[in-house]
Amino acid sequence: MRNVIFSMILLMLTISAQAQRRLHGQQGMQATIGKVDGLTKNSLHAGVALSQFTKNSHKWIFGVEYLHKKLPYIAQWVPVEQFTGEAGYYRTFLSDRSKTFFFTAGISGLAGYELVNRDKPLLYDGSTILSQSKFLFGGAFSFEIETYITDGFILLTGFRQRVLPGSTVNKFHYQLSAGIKFIIN
Repeated sequence: MRNVIFSMILLMLTISAQAQRRLHGQQGMQATIGKVDGLTKNSLHAGVALSQFTKNSHKWIFGVEYLHKKLPYIAQWVPVEQFTGEAGYYRTFLSDRSKTFFFTAGISGLAGYELVNRDKPLLYDGSTILSQSKFLFGGAFSFEIETYITDGFILLTGFRQRVLPGSTVNKFHYQLSAGIKFIIN
């Protein structure tokens, strides 16, 4: 009889156990890559970030990002590059019972540098670019889905709207991204 009771208690503990995911203070390193302003071949972005989870499965993000876009000019493409740093807060608003899928929305502050035509003001036909390379500031609104493959390996997909009023070329960029995250502690 004792064996039956012990087996039932052990089975109940096993069924109710949850994965150790998104614990307070847990950190992860993530890398993302994606497209900017649509699925054109003339744009991309890539970034790396450190995330730290807070209570209630929310998280802080600290990272850097590179954005590259080519703008058309007659028979030439003019490259625009942005190098930005990010600090943001993301709130989890939905997750499944098994803690496999997490839907988060966040807001971030951005600061960095924009490089237009690699700082060359003249184009091949003698035209002068009026947009200048300069420092940037602004923010981003993000929506992200995290899918846990294991307790330490996560797939990311996301949408982000960047607002950079300091840009001389384009003040708004939206990004579609995919990435991976590894839990490091």
